[in-house]
Amino acid sequence: YMFLTIIGGFIFLGSQAWEWKNFIKGEYGAVETKGGSILQFVQKQADGTYKRVALADFSATLPEARTQHEKSNGVWFVDEATLPTYSVNEVVAGFKADESILVRSEFLNAEKHKTVLSREESLKRLADAKYVVEGANLVRNEYGHKLFANFFFFITGFHGFHVFTGVLINIIIFFNVLLGTYEKRKSYEMVEKVGLYWHFVDLVWVFVFTFFYLV
Repeated sequence: YMFLTIIGGFIFLGSQAWEWKNFIKGEYGAVETKGGSILQFVQKQADGTYKRVALADFSATLPEARTQHEKSNGVWFVDEATLPTYSVNEVVAGFKADESILVRSEFLNAEKHKTVLSREESLKRLADAKYVVEGANLVRNEYGHKLFANFFFFITGFHGFHVFTGVLINIIIFFNVLLGTYEKRKSYEMVEKVGLYWHFVDLVWVFVFTFFYLV
């Protein structure tokens, strides 16, 4: 059973690494306004619902040159983050060319859903667009407010580190059991102590899963 627990721990860590990779990379993309608001793009479906649209589905291709600042040519010799796939101008131009696309803001309406703006309001908000956001990091987050990404990376990262250390300790205990270490000591108290540490991980995950995935 300890061996199965170790395998389960590795599966969990692999799943979390896959989740982080996709969360950081992003799927749809969005734009951030000068005021820091995140604007997503949606398209109305036949049933009246709105489906999110990726930047790649409508962004235009403009003949504009973009240079990524490096330490050699950047301000204060600071590297710039990786340039997004599309510029703000390309996103805005593509949006204007496709009238079926609308902007969805991060503010909730009376039904507790993100507010979908009219075509006129969408164009007005896009006039304040400053950055193209792809994926999530500690600075910007295409899914919503950057504070969510900050909390998500911190809490899930802390829990993942807890699981990782728990798996390592379980491996040590597993081989000690095989070698008969605790049988020679006539005490399995160390196994019980490690069990308490491991099950604390379970308890923390209940709250993490509830507030970050369900709520």
